[in-house]
Amino acid sequence: MVPGIDFSVIAPPAYLEHFVAQEPARVHHVAAQHVLSDAGYRAFFAREAERGAEIIVDNGVFDLGHALPADQLVAAGRAVGAREIILPDVMGDGPATVKASEQAARVIQEMAGDVFRLCAVLHAADDGEWLCTYDALLASDWAGALALPASRRPDPARQLCRTRWAATAYLAESGLVDERRVYRLLGLGRTGHLELIEQRKHPWIASVDGAAPVILGAMGIALSPDGPYEKPSTPRIEQLGPIPEDRFQLIRDNIAVVRTAAGSNTVIAQERR
Repeated sequence: MVPGIDFSVIAPPAYLEHFVAQEPARVHHVAAQHVLSDAGYRAFFAREAERGAEIIVDNGVFDLGHALPADQLVAAGRAVGAREIILPDVMGDGPATVKASEQAARVIQEMAGDVFRLCAVLHAADDGEWLCTYDALLASDWAGALALPASRRPDPARQLCRTRWAATAYLAESGLVDERRVYRLLGLGRTGHLELIEQRKHPWIASVDGAAPVILGAMGIALSPDGPYEKPSTPRIEQLGPIPEDRFQLIRDNIAVVRTAAGSNTVIAQERR
């Protein structure tokens, strides 16, 4: 049986117990900036780590527009018992991402040795750059994990740099998957959970994270298991505001739809009967 992809729910800090707690505790993608600034957020994920969850500290670039410095990523990782840190990346720029990641990796390893697995994000402006960037990351001695960002816009040409399911299929069909590395998906893209039905065929993909089921549920929008997936303009997770309690069950149902699409048997901890 092909293993499923672990889905890490992204939710506002006030709702971690309602939507993010896992049974069994598996994988959490955690925002470094919240770890450093929010004691409740920090304590929640430290408890999840104690329960056996693999904590992955994200560098903050998607939310902040820039990655946190390496020393702050180490501080965040230590605070929640993280096993992995996502290295600084530059959206759409492979060479800049490799350079930023390598520099941060050097600092992190000097500060913490091999305590953390280091994850590099595979960015590129075109397919030639994508292939060169992938080769550079495989040749590195610091990237123990590789992450592919979500596909946000339609791309009829199915470029590797813009269509994530084409990229993973290419890696599998070309024999380019490195079994020594961990592979992750970052975020749900324009086809949402439906992409995961395709991606779960790749047993080497370990995890994906996303806020869409929470945001859409808070807006009163249900995810359909079989699609179509139509996402209207939505606020960012930090701008979501208070969530009415009468939307909680819809959010939980949306999360279950995503986990089913991913082939994951994890449930929200408080929902276990």
